[in-house]
Amino acid sequence: MCAIAGIIDLKHENEICEKMLATMLRRGPDDKGICQSERCALIHSRLAIIDLERGRQPMTLEYQGEGYTIVYNGELYNTREIADELIKLGHEFQGHSDTEVLLHAYAQWKDACLERLNGIFAFAVWEHKHEKLFLARDRMGVKPLFYKLHEGGLIFSSEIKTILAYPTVKAELDWEGAAQVLLLGPGRAPGSGVLRGIQEVEPGWCGRYEDGRLFLRQYWRLEDRPHEDSLIRTVDKVRFLVTDAIRRQMVSDVPIGTFLSGGLDSSLISAVCASQMRSSGERLKTFSVDYVDNDVHFVPNKFQPNADSHYIRIMQEYLGTEHHWTILTPEDLVAALEDATH
Repeated sequence: MCAIAGIIDLKHENEICEKMLATMLRRGPDDKGICQSERCALIHSRLAIIDLERGRQPMTLEYQGEGYTIVYNGELYNTREIADELIKLGHEFQGHSDTEVLLHAYAQWKDACLERLNGIFAFAVWEHKHEKLFLARDRMGVKPLFYKLHEGGLIFSSEIKTILAYPTVKAELDWEGAAQVLLLGPGRAPGSGVLRGIQEVEPGWCGRYEDGRLFLRQYWRLEDRPHEDSLIRTVDKVRFLVTDAIRRQMVSDVPIGTFLSGGLDSSLISAVCASQMRSSGERLKTFSVDYVDNDVHFVPNKFQPNADSHYIRIMQEYLGTEHHWTILTPEDLVAALEDATH
């Protein structure tokens, strides 16, 4: 994952940007960047997966007399298809990162580019000439995106703590936020950031900030339709959709590994990845977590008659993966509690 943040129409000198960036580095330890203009600062910390050298952010593009700068957290699974379409329209690319493709897509189609995106994302684009910001979040809300209208400007980020790092923002809990903590915690109401004035761009929504105002709209919603396929047709469709989704997520310039918990989801993902890699002569690396003496203290029940490690070993042997265990002690967990709440 990566982290993004931005400050519009507020003070954004280096000290402020660096303070906000410091809260983001755990999400993106591989690289970092800040882009500043008169009205805007965009901040990014990167976990590098694709095009390690030329996928750095914030990324800027000059296209048809307009300058665009993007900060983006996510992954597009149809990058190649979109790039091919853009190339036919005259676009040229310096690398092969999905960030660059998304930036060109926005320059070409503006917010209509969202209709073409197959992926998970939260991103913001600053249009330098027109001095306005575009924000968007993926359809299911996999990637987080929070914002606060503050003192005549806008602050946005991947995490609430980054907004709280802005010098004049206070962590204030109002009645609605307190009710959510007490009645919904650890969940939140859709669109809420719990703390006073902090809100969330909801899944399937996008927005534009200009002239001191934020305009949000829903660009996608889940719709129910009659299911008219036969059982065989349904099985074929589900098989294709699941395997296609997994294979598209295997596009990477760094080694591929999967987390293997022994459950259905991780076992299925690992099986598809292992098969795909085996066909090219590679061996999948799998990773699991267990606890010291868990085999001694585990108490079986009807829901889980065996510890996870039992199923993990079955799948690891069946798939023939290169497996790695992380064994935690109670001391490890206690030591990580404080960091986990930051």
